[in-house]
Amino acid sequence: MKLALVFPGQGSQYVGMGRDLWEAYPEARAVFDEADGILGFPVSELCFAGPQETLDDTINAQPAILTMSIAALRALEARNRLEPSFVAGHSLGEYTALVTAGALDFADGLRLVRERGRLMKEAGERHPGAMAAIIGLDDATVEEVCREASEQVGDLSIVPANFNSPGQVVISGEREALEAAVELARARGAKRVIPLAVSVAGHSPLLQEAARGLERALESVPLRPAAIPVVANVTARPVTEPEEIKAGLVRQLTQPVQWVRSVEWMIAQGVSRFVEIGPKDVLAGLIRRINRGVQVVGVGDVAGIEAFSKERKEG
Repeated sequence: MKLALVFPGQGSQYVGMGRDLWEAYPEARAVFDEADGILGFPVSELCFAGPQETLDDTINAQPAILTMSIAALRALEARNRLEPSFVAGHSLGEYTALVTAGALDFADGLRLVRERGRLMKEAGERHPGAMAAIIGLDDATVEEVCREASEQVGDLSIVPANFNSPGQVVISGEREALEAAVELARARGAKRVIPLAVSVAGHSPLLQEAARGLERALESVPLRPAAIPVVANVTARPVTEPEEIKAGLVRQLTQPVQWVRSVEWMIAQGVSRFVEIGPKDVLAGLIRRINRGVQVVGVGDVAGIEAFSKERKEG
């Protein structure tokens, strides 16, 4: 049975995440303690006690999610031999996947996502944007809606950002264009439109400046060849070499997350079990909607780790 490990992105954070891991597992405690030292502030306390508003700030949410996910991974690895065929992450989660694959040191990854969060926040302050999830339309219709809305306001200012599951696409861009796209989507028969509580238009051309900043930041970050193939967001294909990894991370800021294609590609390679490691189980739900024939399990707390470990021993 081929196994893939997947890691969540921004939006999965919640106050209290990782506290039970810190209390139960020395491996998790070591990760939180290391993160506090690297960042120079108690990101562990932010995870455990909030406040929510501070945790939700993109400059904090990104390192907090990476820390919590790696803490859960280390606790899981200490109790199980995992041997994944592939790793992948949704947006920010791709950095966690790179740490897992040995391409990126945890310390470097933590500093990098902190800088990524800063660049994205700065871009959102300079060019405020908006995002919304469109439910119930196929990909081609959503792409058409974005083109028409962009034409209405005069440029390519609203784009598909996340192809999350069949019938769920997140769009991103300038607020005026997004409002036009939402009306067009409803007219085309969208079942629901869910505005996201963000001011940063992720995975859109509004993050061009942030992408240039990230490219500069990556120049000083040592990357190694990945020991496990990392299925990249922008291509839905595996990457292992440092230069292609860096290029993909830069492109990822302004191009859509191809999550459906990534999951389908891994299944086509024989993956029949996905383990989501990190806060909540958003990706587990998306994967089930992409293919109901695969096994999916979420491992983001002590109960999840103990259940997974028990099953492996009994199996």
